[in-house]
Amino acid sequence: MLKRSYLKSPDLLPIKESERKVTKLGYSFMWVGMVVVLATFAIGGAGVVSLPLPLVVLATIIGSLAIGLFITLTGDIGIEHGVSFPVYMRAPFGTIGTHIPSVVRGLAASMWFGINTYFGATAMNGILNILSGFDNWFVCFMIFAILQLVNTALGIKAVERFADLAAPVIILISVWMYSSLSDSAASQGRDIWSWVESPVTGAATFTAFLVVIFSNMGFWATLSADIPSISRFMKAPSNERNWFKRNRSALIGNLIALPITQAFMVLIGGISYIAVLNYDPVVALQEAASGFVLGVLLLMIVLAQWSTNIAANIVPAATIFSNVGGPKFPFWAGVLTAGVVGTIVQPWNLFDIIIPVLLFVGGILSAIVGILISDYYFIRKRRVNVPALYEDRGQFSYMKGINLAGFISWILGAVASYFVPNFSFLVGFGIGALCYYVLAKYWWFKKYEQAELSDPSDEKYLGMSVGRDWIIEEAEENVIEKSPTGTSIS
Repeated sequence: MLKRSYLKSPDLLPIKESERKVTKLGYSFMWVGMVVVLATFAIGGAGVVSLPLPLVVLATIIGSLAIGLFITLTGDIGIEHGVSFPVYMRAPFGTIGTHIPSVVRGLAASMWFGINTYFGATAMNGILNILSGFDNWFVCFMIFAILQLVNTALGIKAVERFADLAAPVIILISVWMYSSLSDSAASQGRDIWSWVESPVTGAATFTAFLVVIFSNMGFWATLSADIPSISRFMKAPSNERNWFKRNRSALIGNLIALPITQAFMVLIGGISYIAVLNYDPVVALQEAASGFVLGVLLLMIVLAQWSTNIAANIVPAATIFSNVGGPKFPFWAGVLTAGVVGTIVQPWNLFDIIIPVLLFVGGILSAIVGILISDYYFIRKRRVNVPALYEDRGQFSYMKGINLAGFISWILGAVASYFVPNFSFLVGFGIGALCYYVLAKYWWFKKYEQAELSDPSDEKYLGMSVGRDWIIEEAEENVIEKSPTGTSIS
């Protein structure tokens, strides 16, 4: 009887074309829900302390477009080959080494799950208080957490269906929220387009502008790293060599839905601060509205946190924890782990440090994004020996499962980003990518031969571009793939 490899957890095997169910609209709707989180509002609130709202919105659009491009670049890994983030990380970090940076991302995602759940729970508590006088945010937190975890455990189609339901409601209520908060600001005699709490001038204006740009980039640096865990479920044309056509769904979501929604929610966060000197719209709305109107507006917050968490936090975290646990640790167990971690970190105590944390975590993860892009595009040129990613003793086992080129580059990029927090994403990404390219190409891969570099064949090592589904048998010795003609070869 053949022993199942710990690398071949069923939930981590490549997704075939027939199993990819997420549509262009579905992915864009996911973004609508994912963006509506407390950290997004916090960027707006922090921004209007130093800058007028138009500059805050402009900086947000610039930052969102930039990070949207990075998300699209890394997302092609999932679209082209159907593999998740922790599985592909075996290439630049090794079959064992992948666990360290992956777990860092998994823990970050779990913490964000906790923060967003607390944010949604306060809104849920507000609704119940209006309807029945009930007032216990912790009970709401536990109920809300369980609902989200069950929804995610049902699979990616359930995630997309909830986004389809929630997104139109979120859009309509967001417009209503904007109107309500604008009226509240006007009643205070504050013009939302010119009011600034502590205006800055000269070079300080440019610095404040950059902080808003990189805060937006740092926030989504987490997803730009592990977007393959979601993009592998997206529909894409088979036998399509053109990168732009193959990634059309991703481009629409990342470069249109993300920037527009992000800018609008940062706008609401800014107006919330202008109206009541608090960027938290739950607090602002409770001062600006009442009764039925307040209940409806708070409902949007609940739906948005739900939509955000299941797509941006629980799915990536659960995939990572499943990768660490192996075949006996299925996806649903990873979902539960994410929920437990997100609760024990006490997210209700993390609000005051959101912006510094965004910049710090963004720098650490941006180095990983740089390494991924360097490995996938510049070294392997999108060709990947996918079956070897699932082999215990294959080309990605390296030195006892560790790729030192990846770890050295990650450490250098993360440390460098720490010393320039306002530019953390750019510095971490650049140093991580450059160091990895040099170390891997001219040192590490000279020691450990890579099949796709020795024989750079599109027919052997591309996926969707040549109509290939990568099919990995769960038995350790038997690895097969479907050729472009549809036949199976050993």
